[in-house]
Amino acid sequence: MVIEYTGRQTVVTQKYKDLAAAGLKRIDKMVGERATAHVVLTAVKYRMIAEVTVTQGGQSMVSNCESAEMTTALRDALAKLEQKVIRQRQRTSTIKRHPRAGEIPAEDGKLPGTVATAEEG
Repeated sequence: MVIEYTGRQTVVTQKYKDLAAAGLKRIDKMVGERATAHVVLTAVKYRMIAEVTVTQGGQSMVSNCESAEMTTALRDALAKLEQKVIRQRQRTSTIKRHPRAGEIPAEDGKLPGTVATAEEG
């Protein structure tokens, strides 16, 4: 996973980079190698804001958190993002496994909408 860091009114230290890399490593297992991540750390007066964006294919997931400490904000943002990724994977697998109501096969083994001929009974 390619990770980009941006610091707005703050310096992105190695400590923050290591913390973000550790959290994104867990997410990387779920989203795959082709995903990219963008970590934005912002300091506004007493508020520290962490925004983490993961993009995979045409889909992107964003998580924002705000705290008095940057490490807390970054950990919370990564935890929220991990939950979003898990929820999205579950949603995708459920959609793939369960057909729509109109596509459920009939009890006799024939698909709905097929016409029985006189030879079949």
